[in-house]
Amino acid sequence: MSQQAITLYRLQACPYCERVVRVLSELGLDYQSRFVEPLHSERNVVKRLTGVRTVPVIVDENTGVTMAESANIVDYLERTYGDEGPLAEGGATQRAVSDGGA
Repeated sequence: MSQQAITLYRLQACPYCERVVRVLSELGLDYQSRFVEPLHSERNVVKRLTGVRTVPVIVDENTGVTMAESANIVDYLERTYGDEGPLAEGGATQRAVSDGGA
């Protein structure tokens, strides 16, 4: 299966976002990083996606899933892409791409 990119909406130095980055890396998943506005009230791109302005948020084109909250995201990634998950791929490589802001 050709793996499409997972997009991670995040902030620099956010410990919750870094938790998701760590799991994406451990699972060897391709993803794109989109850094959002630091000011909570200006995170309109995240609000449009999830209805909230908190990060991290992922959009997984492989499954059509969009979700917020680091614990939920980590659980989802491990269930979906972990060793026994339905989309596990041993040969995927992690690639972080920044677009400079969202």
